[in-house]
Amino acid sequence: MKYRESETIELKKSTSEIKEAVISMSAILNKHNRGELYFGIKNDGAVVGQAAGDRTLRDISRAISENIEPKIYPKIRQMKIDNKICVKVSFEGKDIPYFAFGRAYMRVADENRQISARELENLIINKNKDKLRWDKEACPQAKLSDISVKKLKTFLKMARLKYDTLHNALAKLKILKGRKLLNAAVILFAKTPQKFFPNAKLRCAVFARTDTALIIDRKEYEGDIFYLIEKAQEYILKNIHLGMRVEGLYRIDVPEIDKEAFREAVINAFCHRDYREYDSVNIAIFKDRLEIRSPGLLYGGLTIEKIRTELVSERRNEVIAELFHRIHIIERWGRGIALMLSKEPSAVFKEVGKQFIVVFKRKRTEEKTTPKTVEKTVEKTVEKADKKIIALIKEKPTITQHELEAKIGITRRGIEWNLKKLKDAGILRRIGPDKGGYWQIVKGPKKE
Repeated sequence: MKYRESETIELKKSTSEIKEAVISMSAILNKHNRGELYFGIKNDGAVVGQAAGDRTLRDISRAISENIEPKIYPKIRQMKIDNKICVKVSFEGKDIPYFAFGRAYMRVADENRQISARELENLIINKNKDKLRWDKEACPQAKLSDISVKKLKTFLKMARLKYDTLHNALAKLKILKGRKLLNAAVILFAKTPQKFFPNAKLRCAVFARTDTALIIDRKEYEGDIFYLIEKAQEYILKNIHLGMRVEGLYRIDVPEIDKEAFREAVINAFCHRDYREYDSVNIAIFKDRLEIRSPGLLYGGLTIEKIRTELVSERRNEVIAELFHRIHIIERWGRGIALMLSKEPSAVFKEVGKQFIVVFKRKRTEEKTTPKTVEKTVEKTVEKADKKIIALIKEKPTITQHELEAKIGITRRGIEWNLKKLKDAGILRRIGPDKGGYWQIVKGPKKE
């Protein structure tokens, strides 16, 4: 029999290579949970033999015991191969990750590659994923009385299920653990989920340029996931350009970014986000792009390349995903990325820090623009903020910039920018100093 190195077999000429042998064993365990190691066979398969008395076997056992963590208990024995004495080490273990000399390795073909911090994290997550799933954990503070029966009945109707009692309905959906509500039950059906999870939140903003220097609109929403998904879609549609096409006698609005594509990205953001992270799902609308940002990197060893080329998905939140599937919000077959790319082929997926980000290019900005047309577009976008500022000044002429910032929900710099525009347009005038003065409305804003 000709021996060859593989992902589960390692060959060593002699015990002088014991350190490399131990590293190979840990790498094989991390990939396949079991393998074989032979002393006395060169890596090209040539059998050279290995002197193997009791002391040699003990030394091999000690080297393995002292340098692989967690501990493993291999079978070590002498055997004859081509009439030469060799040592065979059979080993197995499922307590991954295994470390050799304080480092973790992964077997790739017949080589050992040191594991990166990200890969190590994925190994640990995969090992404990059922224990670590946030949506399967019980929410100790929540009670049945915290659940909205109205929300639950609406969901059951969509899922074509009948409601009898609150407890039975929750049990039917498998979102109870004994008498305790699962986190999934609370984030989806609680009257006020933010009472238990401050990150049950959506943050949205529109920026005047291609960076975050100037915010011209900002909104925050709290509530259950279904509510936040709807608000995210509404906000995007409200703040991107709409075109139109005619079908028969009817005019059909056509968003500059395909509605199905960004809807899928929003749903994925809430379905697959890491709810252990305090951050919220964020919608950022820039002059040239839309970004949908979700806390938590890709799960289960997936990479950007894999999600673009293969129809696979790894669900961080199995219970939430299953409930979404029941009402046909998502598919079981991981078609979300494919759908986005079919509708918006230029979509970009990236991981930055601890966030997964989907980027859609805004088509209107692909047209050639001049500084005047850019300024006009920005002015049109901030028209709503202008009206709010004027209304608040009418109500209280002495209102401060800090008060305007709090009431309108945009930054101090955004307020300053809007006030300057209104003054330059002759709509507002400042009477007196910054402290102690007041605003005067000279004329109404220009009507389109």
